[in-house]
Amino acid sequence: MTDLLSQLNDPQREAVINTEGPVMIIAGAGSGKTRALTYRIAYLLQQGADPFSILALTFTNKAAREMKERIMQLIGDREGRNVWMGTFHSVFARILRAEGHHLGYPQNFTIYDTDDSKRLIKSILTELNLDPKVYNPSWVLHRISNAKSNLFSVTDYINSPEVQTADAAAGKPLTGEIFRLYTQRLKRSDAMDFDDLLFNTNLLFRDFPEVLYKYQHRFRYILVDEYQDTNHAQYLIIKRMAALYENISVVGDDAQSIYAFRGANIQNILNFKVDYPDHKLFRLEQNYRSTQTIVNAANGVIDKNKDQIKKTVWTDNEAGQPITLLKATSDNEEGTLVANSIFGFKMSKQLPNKHFAILYRTNAQSRSIEEALRRQGIPYKIYGGLSFYSRKEVKDLLSYFRLVINPNDEEALLRVINYPVRGIGKTTIEKLQVLANLHQCSIMALISNPEGRLNELNRPTITKLGDFATMIQSFAVQMDKHNAFDLAQHITNSIGIVAALKEEDNIESVNRIENIEELLNAIMEFSEREPEPSEQGDEGVPRRSLGDFMQEVSLLTDADKIDDANADYVSLMTIHAAKGLEFPYVYIVGLEENLFPSVQSLGTRAELEEERRLFYVAITRAEQKVTLSYAESRYRWGSLSLCEPSRFIEDIDPQYIESPKKSNSENRKTTFGSLSTTNLSKPQLRSQQPVTENSEPFEASDVDDLQNGMMVEHQKFGVGKIVQLEGSGANKKATVFFQGIGQKQLLLKFAKLKISNQSL
Repeated sequence: MTDLLSQLNDPQREAVINTEGPVMIIAGAGSGKTRALTYRIAYLLQQGADPFSILALTFTNKAAREMKERIMQLIGDREGRNVWMGTFHSVFARILRAEGHHLGYPQNFTIYDTDDSKRLIKSILTELNLDPKVYNPSWVLHRISNAKSNLFSVTDYINSPEVQTADAAAGKPLTGEIFRLYTQRLKRSDAMDFDDLLFNTNLLFRDFPEVLYKYQHRFRYILVDEYQDTNHAQYLIIKRMAALYENISVVGDDAQSIYAFRGANIQNILNFKVDYPDHKLFRLEQNYRSTQTIVNAANGVIDKNKDQIKKTVWTDNEAGQPITLLKATSDNEEGTLVANSIFGFKMSKQLPNKHFAILYRTNAQSRSIEEALRRQGIPYKIYGGLSFYSRKEVKDLLSYFRLVINPNDEEALLRVINYPVRGIGKTTIEKLQVLANLHQCSIMALISNPEGRLNELNRPTITKLGDFATMIQSFAVQMDKHNAFDLAQHITNSIGIVAALKEEDNIESVNRIENIEELLNAIMEFSEREPEPSEQGDEGVPRRSLGDFMQEVSLLTDADKIDDANADYVSLMTIHAAKGLEFPYVYIVGLEENLFPSVQSLGTRAELEEERRLFYVAITRAEQKVTLSYAESRYRWGSLSLCEPSRFIEDIDPQYIESPKKSNSENRKTTFGSLSTTNLSKPQLRSQQPVTENSEPFEASDVDDLQNGMMVEHQKFGVGKIVQLEGSGANKKATVFFQGIGQKQLLLKFAKLKISNQSL
């Protein structure tokens, strides 16, 4: 016991040992939040708490897995495996598998991901003859998701005058009808989407008090990570489950609440003291991650917010390097400055690529950054791109698995009924959808038991449909006889997907076959892994079934998909995706008004404060060095627009920002890492004044005379060296390195360069 507590600082120790009653732990960035939560669970176990009575809720499977592994290391007791620990969605999916029959769901219900839901909505739009350009499936799904997160049922939605008025004003008055059909189709397919896992758990606890009572008694201790990110549905479930013992401890940081767009409600953490007046509050304020400069700068930023739980984050780490501000004339030049800075740090300090991260407000900003990194030969990876489990061939095979587990899963059936090609055409599929709607049954039920309901189809087609249904049924009867890998391999070999890809005989098909192989490898690894409590029955009997694997895959979060931790590349991602991560060197780009903060966030103080929290999160990802950048102009919808530096730049105390260099020799020293800086006290849009002292008339050289490596003179930027020439005619461009300024990309018909005999 002493050894366990001796590894904690005083505030962490107090937060760990106060196990009874409601507890809120406010943990600043880099303060050991996860450590406090992990040690609290370990302490409970050492105190004799039953592991089955402890429920720990996280937002990523990765976080839950790492915490459990750490607990095992701390207490050396395999009982630690029996703690109920996982994401909100995985834990509530487990409860719904056991209790969903109360709501009319089978144990093997399918969990639809975003792509499944969008496809279903597109199908409904076709049936209703609605234009998907008007009723954008992503918009409709967001509307439905927001309703469910706020525990609005279909009936509530349709009967709400406020909601209907809003939809009508948006030019989408039939959204409620789409919602109704969407709900019906999900139920007919024995499926739930992500939001249903929370919505239906609330419904279960509300309408079946005996079920709620069961779980209230089971979980004596409830711990919640990242409490500031909970939505209304999550909040209500937690509150109901904790009502009996009130041994609830929440860990979070209101300063890092950045997910309002997906339903997170910062008031949940701000109002914890109202929900639990007798709560204990502990503040973890020592930052172990970042330098003093970064911590102090971040504090100055977040202090500007009014709606917050006050804390003072501090660190014993070294002062560290000042923050650098890069000012670019355009978004393309911004990319070049950032790439040059990274290259400089890499060369001067011999750093690996993985030490660098570039964060932006929106994914669209990555283009200019990518192009610049490629020119410098710097490897990079974009997070948020197409994940492994979203690749076509992988989703195809997973759809077969889903259909074997749940034959009523229509989205899975529609995806694979004619893949590999078995002569079941589009017209046939459309007829099947109409007939299924007519008979109020699933398509699989229709083709398994035609009973005169397929008279519109010819005999050969009916035979093909029957063969498909028989094949799926043959796989299903083997589920209880084989583990996940053996059954998956059998299905893969039987359906002919690999053979079909081999027939394509191209590089892409080879890559797709390799992806299928990798999927089977993942299933093999899963099959051999020791079962978690969530994969065991009440008797603790291991079940490493294909259904268990599919649930694990369906509940992967974006953070869980960030892998290859040891690979050496620069990380590019949105700030939202970066939450929970850390890097030695962090670049925050696009710091311009209407981009960051976003133009959509300027309507209310609450929205603007969330944008500021987002900036705070971005800064605090850095361990050693922060570099900020903005462009004076940027293309928006094909038009060049002038930009104003972000107001967030002014939130940083100027003492923490690198001042402009005073001489060329000093500027040369900043070539690595800080090619262009400016004073923050008064952000300027004007470019640097000419450095040439030549007062004679400036006569530009002929464009055709310019060559790579040539010294040139610019009337504004002074002497520079041509690094690259590209294009031709009126579109000919030159990339020129100017001493003390950095690289500029110039359109030569406007730039007016003069060949020079001077040297840098």
